[in-house]
Amino acid sequence: MTLAITRLDLRLRRRAVLGYALGLAAYCLAIVVLYPSFKSDTGLDQLAQSNSALMAAFGVSGSLTSPDGWLNANLFNNFVPLIAIVLTVGYGAWCVAGQDEDGTLALTATQPMTRRRTVLDKALALLLQALPAVAVTFLCVLLGRAFELTVGIGPLAGVSVAILLLAVDFGAFALLLGAWTGSRGLALSVASAVAAATYLISSLAPVISWLGPVKHISPFYWALGNDPVANGISGWGLLALLVTALILIGAAGVMYRRLDVH
Repeated sequence: MTLAITRLDLRLRRRAVLGYALGLAAYCLAIVVLYPSFKSDTGLDQLAQSNSALMAAFGVSGSLTSPDGWLNANLFNNFVPLIAIVLTVGYGAWCVAGQDEDGTLALTATQPMTRRRTVLDKALALLLQALPAVAVTFLCVLLGRAFELTVGIGPLAGVSVAILLLAVDFGAFALLLGAWTGSRGLALSVASAVAAATYLISSLAPVISWLGPVKHISPFYWALGNDPVANGISGWGLLALLVTALILIGAAGVMYRRLDVH
């Protein structure tokens, strides 16, 4: 396994991956360092309770002053998944459809490997692009122990894996759409719209009763709906995220074999 396509695509995307990881690290450190200043601010909890629907739309629920509530409201329920999904969906839409549109996919297709193997290489590149953003968040939150922000390593590792798989799911969906339609714009817009819709379904379900049954179809709910920082990750949720990723990548391989490369 030379992983030539994985290495090439990562090299082409390295600036974006590094830039997002460094920016996220700076933001996470700020959130960690600021926690002692807000942990006794009862006004934050009162604000959240008085505007529950609005707060839910931003992924905020429960106490904002507890360690898990602070991290959920500022990192895990919104910002970190957003950054990881931006990276994977952008790459997923570009790595087949985008390269086909600019003519570089034809060069990849001439390599001595099957199209199925090409998709697997690109799926690995997709995973590795989300990994730095999730890893720096994990490390920065661990530093929170020096700032009274104590979270168990097990739950922290669980939510990190869940966010990584969540990003892979949406990136693989964009990859599938791109391989199916050959349109980078369509793949990017549809995958982004589905990500936004499923996020709102999961986040608003606690305050909008009719969304309760619907939330179970949301990958965000599988990953984050059980408050994994406080309660631990759901094994069924992780399994659903993993199986979804495998199905989408397999379907992308089928679609790519049928794609008329320009």
